[in-house]
Amino acid sequence: MNGRSARRRGTAGFAVFTLVLVTVCVGLGLWQLQRRVDKHTLIAALDERLAGAPEALPPPSEWSALTPARDEFRRFRFTATYARLPDAMVYSSGSAVRDDVSGPGTWAFVAAQLPGGETVAINAGFVQNTMQDRAQQDRAVGRLVTGQPLQLTGYLRFPEAAGALTPREDTVKRLWFTRDHPAMARDLGWNAGGTTVAPFYIDLESPAPESGIPKPGPLRVHLKDDHLQYAVTWFGLAAVMAIAFLVWWRAQRRAA
Repeated sequence: MNGRSARRRGTAGFAVFTLVLVTVCVGLGLWQLQRRVDKHTLIAALDERLAGAPEALPPPSEWSALTPARDEFRRFRFTATYARLPDAMVYSSGSAVRDDVSGPGTWAFVAAQLPGGETVAINAGFVQNTMQDRAQQDRAVGRLVTGQPLQLTGYLRFPEAAGALTPREDTVKRLWFTRDHPAMARDLGWNAGGTTVAPFYIDLESPAPESGIPKPGPLRVHLKDDHLQYAVTWFGLAAVMAIAFLVWWRAQRRAA
């Protein structure tokens, strides 16, 4: 009698353990399906923004209301003048949003002044710069800074935060490893004299310089979408564990 009770308790305990694992796997599968829906919604929203007609850049009084969720990748067209201030290089091993760019190289971040005196950081484009050569980018950016106003078209982007393993910036070389334009503005004097620096930067689409360097261009968002595959994997694990338990349970009953 005691042996039979022990077997029942063991079976009940294993059943509960299996049920918990199956529930967790099913829950993770459902979560992946929800993430897939959310990802598709995000992709549709980003594609709509990227394909939209360029808008006028909002005035500085509205900049604080801009958010990544609602405004990232919106296209804008505005007039600005590249400032005679130090530019920054941002290391790149490639691009997830530019089909025409392959690394290694650097993005040329240049300060531009709006007619009202405010400063907007412009990612003027890609420089094929395998050794992060400061002189190579100086030559490229030097052709941009003419002192003449230009009509710029580009995409609104927000700064990145450095990760725990991100190398520190080299301020002597003016080399960054994240698109942290507020840090560039602080270290390179883009905000000198209390000049307002926009909380966003612009990924330049056009115009391209005659030399083609730096190389601006249109963006294409390619977000990884493996959520259905992950969901099938979790549901499959749940099914395997449930079947394995049933096989084991039937064997236990026959043995009893």
